[in-house]
Amino acid sequence: MKNNAVDYKTVEYKVEDSILTLSLNRPEQMNAFTVDMASELVHAFNRASDDDDVSVVVVTGKGRAFCAGMDLSREGNVFGLDESQQPSLSDMQSNTLIPGVSDTGGTVNLSIYECKKPVIAAINGAAVGVGATMLAAMDIRLASEKAKIGFVFEKIGITPEACSSWFLPRIVGISQALEWVYTGEIFDAEVAKETGFVRSVHAPEDLLEATYTLARKISNKSQVSITLARQMMLRLSAAPHPRDAHNVDSLAIFYTSQGDGKEGVKSFLEKREPEFKAKSSKDMPEFYPWW
Repeated sequence: MKNNAVDYKTVEYKVEDSILTLSLNRPEQMNAFTVDMASELVHAFNRASDDDDVSVVVVTGKGRAFCAGMDLSREGNVFGLDESQQPSLSDMQSNTLIPGVSDTGGTVNLSIYECKKPVIAAINGAAVGVGATMLAAMDIRLASEKAKIGFVFEKIGITPEACSSWFLPRIVGISQALEWVYTGEIFDAEVAKETGFVRSVHAPEDLLEATYTLARKISNKSQVSITLARQMMLRLSAAPHPRDAHNVDSLAIFYTSQGDGKEGVKSFLEKREPEFKAKSSKDMPEFYPWW
């Protein structure tokens, strides 16, 4: 197992067999979210994106919680916002990070969105507030029977954050997303599964192995083709016309067919496992990123 060389304080970065386990690591505080944790998560997802040893990212929490939301014990503005500023929509539309204004949960979810590697959540316990909206940016979610999830913002008079108004309705539909946000109710893993928010529910002791079993089904694929497929699905599923998807997928299959695609076909004909060589860090086709 490869340990992180970076001295993270609030997360743990460990790689084994091409799977990165990224653990929120403030167990005594139920992994409550802080500005420092946001910065470290952004760094970790950006790092994983071009880490050739990583093919899949599994995100979980240390201890009995996934993430109990924002750490509300901070003095002053608990969200780390600078109240001396008066930001406008035009300021935000510059698409640059504005310290003291830009939502820290949003910076994390944007780094997940931009990541070249698939991201799977193993929800081991409470996931509320930013702990819930963070999950919405991940590709696949598995939950422990002990998981409790809540979009609780309206209970304290604020709004959902972390780009969740974009991610959440795409997963569960607009009506369910609005109900969860309006009421702020905390729901269990079975409700999360029934509504499609999580893929499956597991006994606590089985959660990580179930997640790794799924991750291993992905980790042996071509990094380049998985990166392309991930970004194609995320960015083209809401494109205004299927022609937009056709343009990109034509280029994607054109270039992947010349690299790992040849090895994939050869291994299929030879009835053996493929040995894909292309890496997302250096072998992406020139048209990527197309956006």
